[in-house]
Amino acid sequence: MAKTQLNVRVDEATAEAARERALQRGVSVNRYIEELVLRDAGEVGQTFVEAASDFMKQYERVFAEEFGRGAAGPAARGAAGGREGHPGKK
Repeated sequence: MAKTQLNVRVDEATAEAARERALQRGVSVNRYIEELVLRDAGEVGQTFVEAASDFMKQYERVFAEEFGRGAAGPAARGAAGGREGHPGKK
């Protein structure tokens, strides 16, 4: 993959911290910063997946009542007798 050069200005304390962390990890400052960005981008994706999972857990019952349980969908729900297993529904 082709590399692109970025010029970033940070205060001296931040620059020194980046140098120290890179040295501790045995990588260049460039590689260290690249890894930070890639990790951050991955965390954003992970955060989205976790939020979507929480949403589905919160609304699982609503989806089940509307669309049926499992992958079988509405056709199987009709064949299985409608909305069995849903309190208050007949």
